[in-house]
Amino acid sequence: MKAMILAAGLGTRLRPLTDDRPKALVTVGGRTLLEIALEKLCAAGVTEVIVNAHHFAGMIVDYLKANGNFGIRIEVSREETLLNTGGGLRQAAVFFLENDASRQEPFLVHNVDVVSTIDLAQMIRQHRESRALVTLAVQVRKSTRALLFDGEGQLRGRAGECECECECEPLAFCGIHVLSPRIFPLIEEEGAFSIIDAYLRLAAQSEKIVAFRADEYRWCDLGRVESLREAEAEMSSTSPSPPLL
Repeated sequence: MKAMILAAGLGTRLRPLTDDRPKALVTVGGRTLLEIALEKLCAAGVTEVIVNAHHFAGMIVDYLKANGNFGIRIEVSREETLLNTGGGLRQAAVFFLENDASRQEPFLVHNVDVVSTIDLAQMIRQHRESRALVTLAVQVRKSTRALLFDGEGQLRGRAGECECECECEPLAFCGIHVLSPRIFPLIEEEGAFSIIDAYLRLAAQSEKIVAFRADEYRWCDLGRVESLREAEAEMSSTSPSPPLL
């Protein structure tokens, strides 16, 4: 199975840690965020990964080489200018469409600064069984960018913007998605754009973009210095909660 790790951002919320390195190489508990994401993906059966890179991209290339690509195939998609999540995925399309086998298999997309106990294998199974175009891990959680899903778990819009008449529930996106390669010819957006904007357009065109309810799992965005410190503190505690790291 293939996956993409979104790691091209400038990591401004992690400054000054990202003044001399990409956010993918910021460490927590002695491990980089990139290593943690790779470990999570590999545990779900991923054997091939593409990482997009912009800020200190060369450091990511050198890091992967020094670690033998962690024993799997890893490619790096360099972005001369930041392409946002949608543009980054579109640039990496050839990686997911390079042979007949990969054109038939769903793939994962995972933010590099997200850690969770979400069962990716279960998420993939749901995606296959539902035959969705896209499956989004979502939770009941406070968010300024909540997405709206109807009673069947279908994406309907964005909170504060949706005009649909059905009763919808606002849910926060976890930065983890499973996609069918069928999405690539459907992406019309160009340049730098958010993949969520493409999802909203496609959902309005009746494409099947559905929720994977991740309420039972722990989730954390380590894209802030404060979150890193909290994670470090948790690792040294004896909390009975399932470990994030």
